[in-house]
Parts: sequence; C-alpha cells; structure tokens
Amino acid sequence: MSDSLERSTKINLLKESIVKKLCEVLDKSSNKGWRKLGEIVGSDRRFKVSSDDMEMCSLRVLEVEGSPSLMLLRLMGERGCTTGHLIDYLQTLGNWDALQCLKPPALQILIQPQSVALICGHNLRLSCHAVGKSPVQYQWFKSREEVPNSLSPELLISPVQLKDAGFYICRVNCGDACEFSQWAQVDVLNVTMSYAPGQSYQSIDGRLKLAIHPQSQRLHVGETLHLKCGAVGRPIPRYQWHRNGVPIPNATKRKLTIPQVILDHHGRYRCEISSSTERMWTNEVNVVIAPRISVQISGAMECSEDDIYAIGGGSCELFLNSLPEQLYATDKVALLIGNLSYQNHPQLKAPMVDVYDLTNLLRQLNFKVVSLLDLTESEMRNAVDEFLLLLHKGVYGLLYYAGHGYENYGNSFMVPVDAPNPYHSANCLCVQSILKLMQEKETGLNVFLLDMCRKRNIHDESTPNIILRVTANIVFGYATCQDAEAFELSSTGFTNGVFVKFLKKRLLDDEKITVVLDRVAEDMGQFDATKGKQALEIRSSLSERRALTDPILPGDSADLVHAHSRQWAKAHELPESMCLNFDCGAQIKLGFAAEFSNVLVIYTHIIKKPEDMSFCQAHVTDFSLDLDVDPKEMNRETPEETGIYLLSSSLPQHCLYTRLSSLQKLREELVFTVCLQGTFAAMDDDHPIFWNKSVNIGKPLIARLDLHRAVRRNSCLQTCMMPHSPSQSPCHSPGPEHQHYLHHGSHQAQDYNRLSPQHRFLNIGEHAQGAVGGCSLSCYEQLSQCDFDRTYESDGLLSSQGKLSIPIEATEDINELQTVFINSLHLQPQ
Repeated sequence: MSDSLERSTKINLLKESIVKKLCEVLDKSSNKGWRKLGEIVGSDRRFKVSSDDMEMCSLRVLEVEGSPSLMLLRLMGERGCTTGHLIDYLQTLGNWDALQCLKPPALQILIQPQSVALICGHNLRLSCHAVGKSPVQYQWFKSREEVPNSLSPELLISPVQLKDAGFYICRVNCGDACEFSQWAQVDVLNVTMSYAPGQSYQSIDGRLKLAIHPQSQRLHVGETLHLKCGAVGRPIPRYQWHRNGVPIPNATKRKLTIPQVILDHHGRYRCEISSSTERMWTNEVNVVIAPRISVQISGAMECSEDDIYAIGGGSCELFLNSLPEQLYATDKVALLIGNLSYQNHPQLKAPMVDVYDLTNLLRQLNFKVVSLLDLTESEMRNAVDEFLLLLHKGVYGLLYYAGHGYENYGNSFMVPVDAPNPYHSANCLCVQSILKLMQEKETGLNVFLLDMCRKRNIHDESTPNIILRVTANIVFGYATCQDAEAFELSSTGFTNGVFVKFLKKRLLDDEKITVVLDRVAEDMGQFDATKGKQALEIRSSLSERRALTDPILPGDSADLVHAHSRQWAKAHELPESMCLNFDCGAQIKLGFAAEFSNVLVIYTHIIKKPEDMSFCQAHVTDFSLDLDVDPKEMNRETPEETGIYLLSSSLPQHCLYTRLSSLQKLREELVFTVCLQGTFAAMDDDHPIFWNKSVNIGKPLIARLDLHRAVRRNSCLQTCMMPHSPSQSPCHSPGPEHQHYLHHGSHQAQDYNRLSPQHRFLNIGEHAQGAVGGCSLSCYEQLSQCDFDRTYESDGLLSSQGKLSIPIEATEDINELQTVFINSLHLQPQ
C-alpha cells in the first residue's frame, strides 16, 4: 500500500471524509491556511486562481458552516488539479497536518456490515473488509461476547435461529492498529404460516419484502393489545404504526403493545415499513374495544330463558353480540384507467395524477391494483377481460375511469384514446356491460367511480338493452350529475381533478362506501369554484355495511385467491436491477421502477470507473418501435425532464432517467442497448470511446398480458353488442338538435372557433381546459367577469372549421386563484 493517495486522482474525486478533514485544518490555520495555499496555486498558470476567486472563497465565511477551503478546493478540482499537484502545493506551504490528511491510515475498513432482517431458517451473512500495511485479522462479536470461530471477513450463520437476533460488530487488527466496524442489527422473523407455491419471503437484492401482517382483534377495556408485523430486507426496515391514519408517537418497533386499553384505542391500525429507498404498508386491521358489562339482579324475579340471554346469561355473549357483524371480502381487485393523450380530441392532464394517487391509496386498502394510462379501444376491452379474470365470489371489484365519456339513456360510455371524431357507442366501452359481467362472477361489492362527462351524445341514437340482475351490492359514484359536465381547472403543474381532490381525503375512512361518497359530495359542495356547476351523484343498491376497508378472508376460495394473486403479480413484476461490467473496467447499475402498470422507468448509474478515465456516462437506446419513445426525452439528468413527475421523489439521485410508456403495445421481449461513453486523461483529444451491451428484460409489467392483441375473449365486446345495445344499434348522422349557445356581456355570441357550443369552461385565472369528455375542438376561452346562460336553438348543429362538436368536460385543481375566480365570475340562474 502506498504512503499517499494515488497522485493522478482528481481532487474533486477525493472521499468526502478526507476533504472534510483537510478543510478543517486549512480553515483553522492562520499563516499556513487556505489564503496562502491560494497564493501558491495562483502563481501556477495551469489552474489560474485569481484574486476574484479568492474573494469569492472568503465570502464563504459569512455562510452557516461555510468553508473557504472547500470552495478553493472545488475551484482547483474544476480546473483539473490532481492529488499530486495538491501534495506539492502543501509541501511548499509547509502544512504537515494537511499533508497527513492525504495519507491513508494504517488500517482502513472499506466495507461495513449492514443491518438486515431475515426469516428464521435462512442464511445470515455479514461482511466486513479492511486493508492495511500488513495482514489484517478479524474477530466478530455479538454484543460484548465473541462469536466462536468467526475470524474471517464474512460472518455466516446457517441456518439462522431466533436466538441469533441482536447486534453484531467486527474488530479488525493490523499490527498495532485496531479498528471497530459499525454496529449491525440482525432481526430474525418467525414466520410460521404457510404460503402459496411460488411465493417466497426471500428478499431479492436486499429489497423490502413484507412477511408478517398484523391481525384484527377484539378486546375488553383493560386488556393488553398486541400487534406485530415484519419485513425482510437490507438494511433493516424502519417501522411506524398508525391508528386511523395518524402516526402513533414512539410506536417505531415491529411489535406494538398497549397495556390496559381503553375505549379510545378502538380504531384501524396499520404499520408503515420503510427503508432508504422503499416504502410499503401492512394490511389495515380493526381493533374493537368494548366495555366490560356486569349485570346485577337484586332480589327474586321471574325470568324466561330469552330474558337471561338478553342480559348475557353470565357469559361473554353479551359482548360478542353487541358488536356489529364484521363483513369480509374474499379478495379486492381494482382496475384504474386514465385516458389523456387522445388522438382526435382535446388532451387532458388530471387523469394521470388521479390514477396515480388512487393507486397508492387503494394499495393501502390491500386492493390488487392495475393502473393503466392511454388505452385504445381493443386495449381497454382486453384490460377489462383481465380484470374480470381476477374476480370470483365475494370479491370487492372497483373500476375507476378518468377520461372523455358520455351517457345515453342511463348507460355510461368510456371513450378510448383512438376513438374517431365523432364517436359512437360502437367505439366506446359501456360501463353497464362491464357490471353485467361482474355480476356473473357473484362479486361481493361492485364499485364504479366515473370521473367523466355525462352529457348526452347527440351523434349516438342507439337504444341500450342491458338487463342487469337485481343485486344489493352495486355503488356508482359519478363525478358529476346526469346531463352535466365535469371540470378540469387549469394550472401550470400536475394536480388532481375536482372529484379525486376530495375523494382521496376520504377513501381510507372506515365507513360504508356510500357514507364515504356522501362525505365527498358534501366536501365538493363547499368548493366554490364548482358550486352550482358540478356535483357528485351517487347511485347505490347496497344493503349491507360494506366498506373498502373491510378485511380479506379468502375462506373456501383460498386456492382461487392464490391463483389470482399469481396472475396479478405476473403483470406487475419489475425486472431485477443489474450490474453491467464493461471491458474498460467501468461498472454500471441498471435499475427499474414502475410509475403505472404500463409505464416503466429505467435509470443508469456509474458504480465504478477506471482512475484514468476523466469522463464516463451510460445511455440506454435502441428501443422497440412499438413503444414510440422520443429520443429527446431519454437519458435525462432529472426525472422531470423525461416526464417522470409523480415518481421522482422515490428514485435514486445522480442517475440518467428514461420513461417508457404504453408497455401494453410491446409485442416482443424488450431488448435495448446500454451505451457507455468515456474519455481518458491520457488522450490528446477529447473524442469519447464507446462500448455497447445488449440487454433483454423480457416483457415487463403489463406487457406480459398482450393487451395489444385483437379482442380475443370477446366477453366485454359480446355484452356491448347485444341486440339493441349501444354497440349494435344503427348510429344516425347528426340531424337537427337542440344547440347550446353561450352569451357574454350583452348576449353577443362567442367565437365558436374557440369555444365548443356544448361546454362551459371555468376560468380560474388561466385557460380552462377540457378534461374528461369527448370533443372535436380545442376549446380554450378565458372568461373574466362575465355573465352567461344557455339558450336552445333547433336550426342544426354548429361546427367549427368543418369539425363536429361532442360533449366534453374537465377536472383539475387550483387553489391559489380560486378567490380571484369567485370574485370575477357571475352566473345567471338557469
């Protein structure tokens, strides 16, 4: 081992700990500090440290924890200064303490042991690697006790037992030098329950994997509550228990114990489990606390047998019978579709944010969620088919749709992104047809949340004839009333639509789903921006107190639930991260993340590069033409530059990012090229050298289900095309229809080239934008301090530049300009 660091190393590549020590020495020294060093460097023309640079360094003293030395070293590093140059300058300066900072210690631990949580019976491996001037010896300890026969860098315990849990540390000796590693905690989970074939609690690549969920409990006042959960992963996970959505103070361990419970401890409990890069939630469980009831009867009295049972019969039956019956789902499945990039109609913004937020909330309620953006007609039908495959008796099924839509004769139609202009029912999916198919599965609860327009489509005169069963388990939540629009409030960023803005605040409430929607309706009614223009409508046949928070109890359907879980997991498997080694000695990490079920994020990171390589960067390229990836939005330095707005906070930093959308269109396995480019300091020119590696990650996420295929099972299509149904009846050409006109000021007609005659827009300080309906026009009009109403004409359908107008609606949130809007907009009574 050399007496000093490699002289060719650029000083901006020095370890942070070395730089910190060096700056402390130079900042404190008066006559041999950073100012004198700057003068010496300034006399060397190679690095050109000027008086202005020195003044800029001196100003760092005014900052909190500011370091003039750190600023000077950064300037030198940017101009190519190496460790060898710095050593020469420090020798000229005569600052031997600073030189000592650049000398490696006699013993240095390079790899520290990491805390880990694992399952009892698996293999425990802890690593500690050190280097020194002479051979290094190791000794592992558990707490203060030596671990027998543990004299190597690797501590292996196979199989690990519960008694092996605890804190471990490694002592490293090299001659007279001695160092201790950092402490590593080992948490051993006792998982006794069996799990389905193909399921494993083994953590892959150290990632978090949930192994133990808490269980619901019913207790009397004064008893002790015990809840426990557990996850495996490296480093060891962090825990935070929540009750009714609020973190419990000091509840940061796997096991939650509350002695002497009182009635206030009643509620819904779950635990947030996290690591430095991941976060997940356990199942939410109900804890019911009931008072102890004692009945005293003084004196003799005549009682019938029914009377005795009514007062509890001296047993705990009174307590049990006083509790409401707990309802269960055999499973929970949700299909979320957000259509925003329409080919022939106005494009939207809010559906992407809405689908993302609802996905995260429904997963906390233990729903198997499929979240998809921008589907064509065939892709939507096939997605519904896959959704139906996950349903069986007792399952809670939920369908959320945000996009263009309409309603004719009480039937709602969802509009795909490839729908023509104008569209008819044959181009769309009928929601009631999907409900009919869900009823055939004998589901326990059917919830439809439709964030779309419910205006009548004047181009579709078909008469539906969909016969539904009479079942007491159907709930419809419409973002707006019948024959009305929903609105998207325009803003500069990505925000929720009006419906989801209020829905996401209530969705986790442990209440009957209709009660939740009632509260959402009340909240929306208080939102001044849409008051009188958009109101939530609820239609329900629900007779039981069924809630989205109900626990899952597979019962006799356990095997079917496991099979469906594997089918769902098949469409949500991320490729494993991988390390690529190139011939030049560079090592690249290739990582993956899912933003939606059909949107994959790829990021590249330089793990290792040769010391003589001055520049190194890895790009991904050569993607399948099925994905239609824009090269300008690939390999960007920030997630936002490539369109990753929602997932950016959970991605690792200092990477190059690429977003691949529309994975459902992928017909073959996803093969692409990782291109490494680098330059070397020894080369005269700066022309980069390239190395390429081909990578095949199979069919990721939803691509495995081949939604691009022609409609094969035809279940949804057949139901939509029943005789006299919206898809089968003839579609008439536009005839004389009632036409809505917009009047402004003195009731002068607006410019119909700019405003659709069948839609009103909200002006919240910016352009209002069509969101969740179908329209043939790009309709943006700013209305300020205007009075308008609707009148009806019967002289034919107006068009703009030869285009037909179809109902549209919108949804997006903006709070900051709401007051301005309310003060400026006045509506005449309709």
